[in-house]
Amino acid sequence: MKVSEAIRERRSHKFFDPAHQMSEAEITRLLEHAVLSPTAFNIQNWRFVQVDDPQLRREIRLAAWDQPQITDCSLLLVLCMDLQAWDREPERYWRNAPEEVGRAMASQIRDFYRGDPQAQRDEGMRSCALAAMNLMLLAREMGYDSCPMDGFDFKRVAHLIHLPADHAICMLLCIGKSLREPFPRPGQIDLEEVYIRNGF
Repeated sequence: MKVSEAIRERRSHKFFDPAHQMSEAEITRLLEHAVLSPTAFNIQNWRFVQVDDPQLRREIRLAAWDQPQITDCSLLLVLCMDLQAWDREPERYWRNAPEEVGRAMASQIRDFYRGDPQAQRDEGMRSCALAAMNLMLLAREMGYDSCPMDGFDFKRVAHLIHLPADHAICMLLCIGKSLREPFPRPGQIDLEEVYIRNGF
């Protein structure tokens, strides 16, 4: 499948076959491509929590206003961000670069994010969103459908997965075999409204 086809075919699906199971090889393939998504300064600040415990899924479903895709999808991921990734041995993000480049980049990383929690959070949201798109497009290529979600109680889900205090949740991502065709696209606004050249 071409990337353009995956983009056009990707839709948010709500109803998944609860009997379908993904293989470990398929899950690994998805995650191996997720970590190829770009991050600023290569800080790789995404964290992917796979939830496969049935009871935990039921509890997360309750925290998501009983939406069925939480329990019925084949793969449920909580996409999280490590807000302190910039300060966790940043030299390792550049270990394959020349030593002087690695030192310089680590210094720049710390200077850029130190004391700026808004930048740390914004960076995590960007990183997780890019990784989610990789996951959804590859899932479509593999014959799966997906549903990115922010319709849930973030604090409750954070508690349920024992999220560390210096992490935050970006979204939930459900992947699986859809049971029904999605509704037609509800309405794309004109390209001219969103495409601006050289400023507003």
